[in-house]
Amino acid sequence: MRTTIDKAGRIVIPAALRDRAGFVAGSEIEISEDDRGLRLERVAPGPRLVRIGRRLVARATVGVDQRPAIDIETVIDEERNRWP
Repeated sequence: MRTTIDKAGRIVIPAALRDRAGFVAGSEIEISEDDRGLRLERVAPGPRLVRIGRRLVARATVGVDQRPAIDIETVIDEERNRWP
């Protein structure tokens, strides 16, 4: 997908990519640079560890309604079809 940068330096991320990445209005995003270019990552709180009996169990720190809906089958198909 291609997009452009406006005069203010803003980039429009296509809706399909925003949805897949879980970017919503107000999302905190980490921008980093590596040898291949720029990388955008959604900043999400990690799980917290809760002791249940003698075991530590990871529990999500965000509600179900705040988690991005990811269709793994679609992601795999898109990656497979991306290369000729």
